[in-house]
Amino acid sequence: MSKPPFLTLPPGARACRLPTARGEFAAHDIVPSGTACRGTALLLPGFTGSKEDFIALLAPLADAGFRVVAVDGRGQYESPGPRTEDAYALPELAHDVLAQAAALDAPGLHLVGHSLGGLVARAAVLRDAAPFRSLTLLSSGPGAVAQPQQERLELLLGALGALDMAQVWERMRALDPPEAADAVTDPRLARFLRDRWMATRPAQLSVTGRILLTEPDRVAELAAVGLPVHVLSGASDYAWPVPLLDDMTRRLGAHRTVIEGADHSPNAEQPAATATALAAFFGSVSPGGSVSPG
Repeated sequence: MSKPPFLTLPPGARACRLPTARGEFAAHDIVPSGTACRGTALLLPGFTGSKEDFIALLAPLADAGFRVVAVDGRGQYESPGPRTEDAYALPELAHDVLAQAAALDAPGLHLVGHSLGGLVARAAVLRDAAPFRSLTLLSSGPGAVAQPQQERLELLLGALGALDMAQVWERMRALDPPEAADAVTDPRLARFLRDRWMATRPAQLSVTGRILLTEPDRVAELAAVGLPVHVLSGASDYAWPVPLLDDMTRRLGAHRTVIEGADHSPNAEQPAATATALAAFFGSVSPGGSVSPG
């Protein structure tokens, strides 16, 4: 679970609703100020996450000349979602991303997916790559998460079927891996994390949790699309081990960035370095730029 380093939007950013053909999505939106816009990035959060996980990337990416739109997926935090599980199947979530891209109407959109969001982003690209100039898989691997994380997810999904959301929240905190269990000392952040959990649809958590447990390796399919791909991760990762991400990079012929001092959420743990790497990649695959794999 990503823990945003702060919750106050930077100057120039706004909280808004992104209207699409598939409904409205809660979003944070920032446009470059005083510089020409070099492109637009659409950011998708991970399991139990939200748009706030990218809050520290907004200002530096805008300063680099990019409009940034970070969204809550359907049923996540402030985006509405049905109570039925079939609404959260991966093809449905992929259609949402394509609808968001259409609503933004930005030529050559840069798509970034964190963790589960990377699997959703990949599914969208495999369905229709035309709206996108690039794909960044941010701490997101080739398929299902690693075995230790699978065991935690199995426990969480079992608890969702037997306990209410408040009880599951307490159970989940007790199951956090050491890498993710650092204490939250800011009372406002602690309230936000719990409020976000309580606002997320249980059906969304159940289905997306199973996606993380069962998603097949689709790296060969993605490589065949030919879209420029960036694999960005921390120097360690409890969901997908870094050697697995390195191997995925090789199989994709992708660009690779490792953020020192970060684990599963470089966007929140080392946002300055992460924003620098993202801006450099976006610029390199834009007209006139170049990108090399590895």
